[in-house]
Amino acid sequence: MAKFAANLSVMFKEVPFTERFERAANAGFKGVEYLFPYEKSQEELSSLLKRNQLTQVLFNMPAGDWDSGDRGIACLPGREKEFANGVHKALEYALALGCKQIHVMAGKWDGQFTQDQQRECYIKNIQYAADVMIEHDINVLIEPINIRDMPGYFLTKQNQAEELLKSIVRQNVFIQLDLYHCQIMEGDLLKMIERLWGKFSHIQIASVPDRHEPDRGEVNYLWLFRKLDEMGYQGWLGCEYHPEGSTEEGLGWLEKVQS
Repeated sequence: MAKFAANLSVMFKEVPFTERFERAANAGFKGVEYLFPYEKSQEELSSLLKRNQLTQVLFNMPAGDWDSGDRGIACLPGREKEFANGVHKALEYALALGCKQIHVMAGKWDGQFTQDQQRECYIKNIQYAADVMIEHDINVLIEPINIRDMPGYFLTKQNQAEELLKSIVRQNVFIQLDLYHCQIMEGDLLKMIERLWGKFSHIQIASVPDRHEPDRGEVNYLWLFRKLDEMGYQGWLGCEYHPEGSTEEGLGWLEKVQS
């Protein structure tokens, strides 16, 4: 049966962040993910996870200066030292929280560099992160993100991610398959899942086009969940959606899946 992780950056926002762990557990979630843990102490987050019997499924590496427009720095030449520092900061949190997957945001195309320069920088940075993380049995994830939500992003399609994996050549680097982004950019989700089987280790979900609960919009997620069960998917499904109303009121889809 599918395992669902609540994304606490976007769900249960009716309450402060630290109270969302209990809300998620009470709603039936066994795991949580979120964008960044770094504003909270490792001790506090670890305590919240243990108290609510939750698994830390995923979080992002430091992504540069978010408020100034950075959306990751992995593809940005000249910021390799900053990137390496972020790898080790993420590792500290991953070890403290028992997290086995770290997503590395790629960053945006920058006209002062050639595309080849940015691609080479990205590959080397992901290789570095993978070599650090593999010593602790932690996977590094790369995620294509749609151009509507994040214009100018370096990594936007699954075939681009596949090609990058061929150059990165690290056994602990996988695709983070966000079906919301994938549907917007490419569609044909089941065939995409079949093609990428073995290349992804985490799935995220949200309705299309509005990024709400997965029982709304143009994608039949309940059918896809059954297909994933039949295919033997053992990973988590991260619920990275914006509830249309209150979070709890929109969780009827989870009750249907778990019944």
